[in-house]
Amino acid sequence: MGKLGGFVRLMRPVNCVMMGFAVLVGAVLARPDLSSFNWLGILAGFLTGFMFCAAAMVINDYYDRSIDAINEPQRPIPSGLIKTNEALAFMGILIVVGFGFALFVSVWCFAVAAISLVITGSYLTVGKRSGLPGNFLVSACVAIPFIYGSIVATDTVGLNVVLFASMAFLSNTGREITKGIVDTKGDSAEGVKTLAVRFGEKTAAISAVGFFVSAVALTPLTWFLGLVGVWFVPFVLVTDLGLIVCSALLLMDYSRGRARKIKNVVLLLFIFGLLAYIFGSFT
Repeated sequence: MGKLGGFVRLMRPVNCVMMGFAVLVGAVLARPDLSSFNWLGILAGFLTGFMFCAAAMVINDYYDRSIDAINEPQRPIPSGLIKTNEALAFMGILIVVGFGFALFVSVWCFAVAAISLVITGSYLTVGKRSGLPGNFLVSACVAIPFIYGSIVATDTVGLNVVLFASMAFLSNTGREITKGIVDTKGDSAEGVKTLAVRFGEKTAAISAVGFFVSAVALTPLTWFLGLVGVWFVPFVLVTDLGLIVCSALLLMDYSRGRARKIKNVVLLLFIFGLLAYIFGSFT
């Protein structure tokens, strides 16, 4: 696919679809009655999440180009497939389009989108090299789409949305710490102060597991508060058991190869977590 394929790889479409899907989840959690949906607004919300995630992925690879030259030299920018000025122009287009979709829905959605962009910018300019604070900023960007979706649907944020956004925040923080184990060599060379760089892979693995387990611990609260129905259970069990197994495996072997596999598996487990809340909200 050449250069076009390079731009697609920069966007990380799977992540972008998940981000847009997260907006939909937030909307469904806030208003399970789909017959009352403003589907045009929901579509615009989905596309806002998609575009902003894509822009974040592009600018992340732009800032990471020297690190990726060590850790991931096959990526579009360090490999030379996409030039840096092309990446920046592409990012600008994605941001403008994303803001357009947000403003189409409401001024409040535009404001939330702007806050998301500020958080992303803070991460890239200040937080990225800070380690754990940077992980928190990334996780905030992951949690915001659920809140955004709730605002798209109802102009409010319900307790169930807050709980799920919290679970997403915690589990993604664990994934980011695990990713730091994978990138230890390049991060160390570039002065990125991840937990793995500062305290070693073992401490980073223990910290990641702490966040995974904290995310799992929130799921019973969602059920006991009566915020979801019975179909929540089978899907969330896949997520919870998966996170527990990943935690055990990471504690037994916190090598770069094992950490890479686990961070990828955790991304797939997010999908089951999203499905749990969607199906659970319909019963």
